[in-house]
Amino acid sequence: MEERIIRLLEERGPQTGAELREALGDDGFAQWKACVRSKRLAVRRVGRRYLRLDQRVEGYARLSPSILREFLTYSVVGSAEDPGALGARADQLAARIQDINTAKLKLAERFVSEIGARVAVTEGGEEAAGEQRFCVLLAGDIVYGMGHDAPRPERSTGRMVKGSDLDLVIIMDDAAPAELVKRLDDAVYQQKYRHLINPSIREEIDYTIKPFSRLKEQAAFDTFRHMVPCKILDEAVLLYGSETLYRAARAVLVERGIPDKLAALEAAAVRSREQAERHLLDSDEGRLGHEDLYLFYTSEESEEFE
Repeated sequence: MEERIIRLLEERGPQTGAELREALGDDGFAQWKACVRSKRLAVRRVGRRYLRLDQRVEGYARLSPSILREFLTYSVVGSAEDPGALGARADQLAARIQDINTAKLKLAERFVSEIGARVAVTEGGEEAAGEQRFCVLLAGDIVYGMGHDAPRPERSTGRMVKGSDLDLVIIMDDAAPAELVKRLDDAVYQQKYRHLINPSIREEIDYTIKPFSRLKEQAAFDTFRHMVPCKILDEAVLLYGSETLYRAARAVLVERGIPDKLAALEAAAVRSREQAERHLLDSDEGRLGHEDLYLFYTSEESEEFE
């Protein structure tokens, strides 16, 4: 495999992991292993790694992107003897990722603004007050500058979508009327469906709506189901609505010491990634079991990568 990769790079210059896989076949594990272990090849990663909470992992902490996603989408392979060409190609990849991320962020902002405009039209004429009853936050790949457009199947329908989804969290003031909550839910769901089925968009949008009181319950950070929304809130940025409500939500996390707890989990995830890479590099692909494969890519990615 190493020789095949070297010959390809001699013909085409530095390649992303996805380009290697397209040219050489679907054996992503063997390609990753050959590139990382080779003294004649160099792998340049762009972007960053960040914490994900995963119930199947001991201690719940793992890094995102997965090893395979990082290799395919966020890495460039080149000759170790030509760092200039490798660096130039890595810069091109970084610029493309930034363009994708910017486009997805603009889509999210437009999506939320359209929702806000629809919800603001009320019979009682309480437009200004309504906006202050909720805030809409964006989380996930986009806030880390790691948006990608690699086609993948959407979980509920199997429809192919364009890479990273848009994760929205809507926090409601506890005093917000139930009618406002319903209007928001209906508006987001309808727009979500349109974006999924429109061939020119094909974007997946995940969202949750919860009252502020629910957020305070989750801030107990005592179960996996409570830890995940805290982690999402910690990374999220405000897109629309009440900045006061957003700041109050952030304050709850700080009061409970959750940012420090998440930092400790991320440090544990970094150590686990290092151990996983060492284990996989020393393993024969034919002997990899299900748990070994899970170190390489997550169960959510199995449909895409198998």
